[in-house]
Amino acid sequence: MNDTKNPNAADIALRLAAWWETAARDLPWRFGRASDWGVLVSEVMSQQTQMSRVVPYWTAWMERWPDARALAGAPKAEVITAWGRLGYPRRALRLQECARTVAEQYDNQLPHTYDELLALPGVGDYTASAVMSFAFGERIAVIDTNIRRVISRVFRGEESFGGAASPVERETARRLLPENDRASVTWNQSVMELGATVCTAKAPLCDRCPIAGQCVFLRNGRPGLGERRTRPRQRFQGTDRQVRGLVLNALRELPADSVLEREQAERLWKDRIQLDACIASLDDDGLVEMLPDGSLRLPQ
Repeated sequence: MNDTKNPNAADIALRLAAWWETAARDLPWRFGRASDWGVLVSEVMSQQTQMSRVVPYWTAWMERWPDARALAGAPKAEVITAWGRLGYPRRALRLQECARTVAEQYDNQLPHTYDELLALPGVGDYTASAVMSFAFGERIAVIDTNIRRVISRVFRGEESFGGAASPVERETARRLLPENDRASVTWNQSVMELGATVCTAKAPLCDRCPIAGQCVFLRNGRPGLGERRTRPRQRFQGTDRQVRGLVLNALRELPADSVLEREQAERLWKDRIQLDACIASLDDDGLVEMLPDGSLRLPQ
C-alpha cells in the first residue's frame, strides 16, 4: 500500500478484507462461481439497478444463455423479454451486440486486456475495470459511486457528490490499491460492498462499520451528510422512461409472435403526443418494430 498521506491505509485494507470474508452478500456471480462472461453480465445488469433485483434475472439469463455465443444467436424479442423490469432495456441489446463481438472475434472468450474490453459494445471504463479485477484477478482500480463515496469519506473526510470521477479521485483510488493482485481484488470488492451496504449515501450505518475508528469523515462529525444526495433522486412518474416501460411491458406480456394493436397502445397513456414520441424512440433504439397498420411488436 503506497499512500504516504494515509498511514492507516494498510490497516484499513486488512480490516475490510476480514469484514468481507464474513459480511459479503452471497451473490451468485461471486467467489469464483461464475464464468468470466457471467461476471460481465452481472456488471451490465447491475448498472443503476439494485443487486437484489438483479439476482433472479441474472440467474435465469445465465441458465438460458450461459455464454456469449448462446446470447449472440438468441432472437431479439426473447432478449428484450428476458430483461424484464431491470430498466434501461437498451442495455439488453447492447449486451447482445457485445456477445456477438465476443463470439465472432474472440472465439467465445472474453478478451483479457482493458483496452480490448473497453472496445466491446456497451462496455465502459467501470465495466472493463470490474471484469479485469473480479473475473481475471488483475490489479486495477475499480471506480464506481460506492467506492468513491467510501474513499472520499474515510481518507479525505468529505462527501462525494456524484458526477464524473475527478482526476483527484482517480489518482487516490489508484494510490490506495494494494500492490498484490489478490489483495487488490479483495480491496475493490470490500470497499464497494461497504459503500453498498454500510457506508450508504443518505443514512450510513457508522455503528456497524468495521473501519469507523479510522474514518476521517466520522471523526470530523460527518460534515455535509444529508445536505444533498450523492446520486440525485430521479423523478419517474410521467417521464418518457415510464411511458417507454409501459409499452415494452405490454409487449412482453403478449403471447409469442403477437402484436400490440394501435388501439391497445393508445390505452396505455393519455398524452398521445408523448406516447407517439416514446414509441418512435423505442423504434429508433431497436426495441420495438412499428408495422404499417400502426401496431407494434418486439423485434424479430
